Amino acid sequence: MRKNYQLSDCFVASALGVGNEETLENYLAHKAPGMKELEGDIPSRKIYFGMVPGELPEIADEKMRTRTNALLELAISKMPSLKALVEKYGAKRVGIVLGASNTGIDEAQRFVDEWLDKGEKPEALDFSMIELGTPAKYLKMRLGVEGPCYVVSTACSSATKAFGAARRLIEKGVIDAAITGGVDGRCRFAMNGFHALGALSEGRCRPLAPDRDGINLGEGVALFTMESVSLKDAEAPGVVYLKGIGETSDAYHATAPDPEGKGAAAAMNAALEDANMLPQEIGYVNLHGTGTQANDAMETRAVQQVFGSLCATEIESTKDLTGHCLGAAGAVEAALCYLLIKSRHTPNALSNSFAFGGSNASIVLSA
Repeated sequence: MRKNYQLSDCFVASALGVGNEETLENYLAHKAPGMKELEGDIPSRKIYFGMVPGELPEIADEKMRTRTNALLELAISKMPSLKALVEKYGAKRVGIVLGASNTGIDEAQRFVDEWLDKGEKPEALDFSMIELGTPAKYLKMRLGVEGPCYVVSTACSSATKAFGAARRLIEKGVIDAAITGGVDGRCRFAMNGFHALGALSEGRCRPLAPDRDGINLGEGVALFTMESVSLKDAEAPGVVYLKGIGETSDAYHATAPDPEGKGAAAAMNAALEDANMLPQEIGYVNLHGTGTQANDAMETRAVQQVFGSLCATEIESTKDLTGHCLGAAGAVEAALCYLLIKSRHTPNALSNSFAFGGSNASIVLSA
């Protein structure tokens, strides 16, 4: 019998706020308390960046003291269901699959700058902090998980693809439950990379606007607990399910999207087919919607291919409120879908994540 995949719990923190209640309240009010203008991260210019508001937890081990890990620690402190999941299924039957891209690159870069300046390697510099698997390793250590533990890093589609990877582990019987989602902290390397591409907005980003001029970056964390339930046990009131995943790879260009949006449309169609839903059953679509001319034009064409030009579905990008959280973007936006479903704003939602190299992923969540 086909299983439903229940997202038993969720926690999100981004420029919209810390925690589900604050995030939903600020989203509905269109307020982003963490969206700040920063100076000094890129030479000779200011940029808007979506910071998680407030202080993050302190990490005792200096070699693990990265902003990405601090965001995970924040989630652990606010989400007792993580340890409860391990207790319920046993450490060997729980897995961790996260999306991420920056890991501890920012901290490592600061240590290397200090090394070059002083001529002596800082004791706290451990090159493992830049390894892509470090966030999953940290979460595994903190929770005592002994099942599969890894990071999916496909740039901006990472966290959405992590949902699919986690579900496959459960489907194949490797584990019984998963902790999935995504995390990425503020990183000067990423900021300067997008600056070099000419992709950063001169002010606040304006997704889908005719005069849009680029992206704002951001940071965030969103974690979910995932369990399988049989169809006869599903449809419990107040519960959100992972209904469908669609993944494609069109490899059109290293950084530019396919202007026709064929791979993006194929990912959406695959997610809908996996969910056994028609486009008109989707009440809300969270676009990748970066605010660049090329991405938004491509995604608009892709959405028209799937939903039609006269679609009544509510469609938006929320990156003007969160910034583009890179490896965590898909998880943060899935969390918004989760909260809108939980609050009965919509029964079904689809979220898109599209990345460099034509890595496309769409996810369908449903009550």
